[in-house]
Amino acid sequence: MRALQYTTYGGPEVLRWAEAPDPHPGPGQIRIVVRAASVNPIDWKAFSGAMSGGEPMAGTGYLGYDAAGVVDEVGDGVTGVSVGDDVFGRGRNTQAEYAVLDSWAAKPASIDWAVAAAAGVAGETAERGLRLLQVNAGDTLFVDGGAGGVGAVTVQMALARGARVIASASEANHDYLREIGATPVRYGQGLAGRVRAAAGGPVDAVFDVAGKTPVQELISLALEPSQVLSIANFTAGQAGARVSGGGADSHPMQALAQVAELLAQNKLVLKVQTFPFDRAAEAYRTSQSGHVRGKLVLVP
Repeated sequence: MRALQYTTYGGPEVLRWAEAPDPHPGPGQIRIVVRAASVNPIDWKAFSGAMSGGEPMAGTGYLGYDAAGVVDEVGDGVTGVSVGDDVFGRGRNTQAEYAVLDSWAAKPASIDWAVAAAAGVAGETAERGLRLLQVNAGDTLFVDGGAGGVGAVTVQMALARGARVIASASEANHDYLREIGATPVRYGQGLAGRVRAAAGGPVDAVFDVAGKTPVQELISLALEPSQVLSIANFTAGQAGARVSGGGADSHPMQALAQVAELLAQNKLVLKVQTFPFDRAAEAYRTSQSGHVRGKLVLVP
C-alpha cells in the first residue's frame, strides 16, 4: 500500500506519499480501506522531532491517529462489525491506503467521509474533557481555544448536554464560534476579565485545549483549581489544575458512539478542509500556522 511517511525529522517538506508494508488487525482491532484521515497537531510534533527526546531518527515514521473508511478485515474477538461496514475511529498510522483501528463507531449514512474522519480524536478528547469536568445541563463552561478541531467539538457536545459555553479565539473566528453556539471572547492579555464579564462571574469548568493561557489565569476563573483541565499544558498540574493525555481516563468506544449519535442528529457539525494525500505538506503547514478553523483532512 501507499502511506504518508518520513525518514528524517524536519518540516512538512520531509513527508512522502510512498510504498509501505500492509497492516493487519490484531485481536480487538479492525482494518479499513481509508476514505479520509484527519490531521492532528501531534502528527507534526512527531515528524518535527519535538517528541524524540533529542534522539536521532531510527527507521521510518508514519502518521495519523484517526480515519474513516470501509471495513475489509476484522480481528479476533471483534463483534458488532462486519467486512463492508462504513466506520470511523481511532488507530495508528491512519494516513495511508489501509489502516488498523483500535476503537470505532458506525459512520452515519448522512455524514461525509471527511467529516467522519475528523471526528475520531477530536470527539474522544472532547467527550473525555466534558466527562472528567462533569459538565452538565445548566453549567457554564469556558473552552480556551474554541475554534480548532477539539475546541469546536467540545463546544457543541457541551451545548448538547445543556451547558452554556464561552470560548476563546482570535476575532477572525468569533462569527464561527457564534455559529456553533458559543459566546466568543478574544484570547490573549486580559482574557480572564473578558470571560468573567461574559459569564457574569466565575465559571463552573475550564477546558484548556490550546495551552497558551497561563494556568494561574485559568484557575482564577473557576471556584476550584480541580475544575480546570488541560490537554495541552502538561505543567498545569503543578498549580492544582488537572491534566489529561488519554490513556486510563479514555473511554473511546463509548465516546465515539456518542459522537456518531450527535453527528446523525446534526447536533455536531464539523467544518473541514480537505487535501489529497500528495499535498499533505500543504495541510501540515496550515496546521502549524495555529489558525485552523475546524479540521484538516487528507483524502486518497
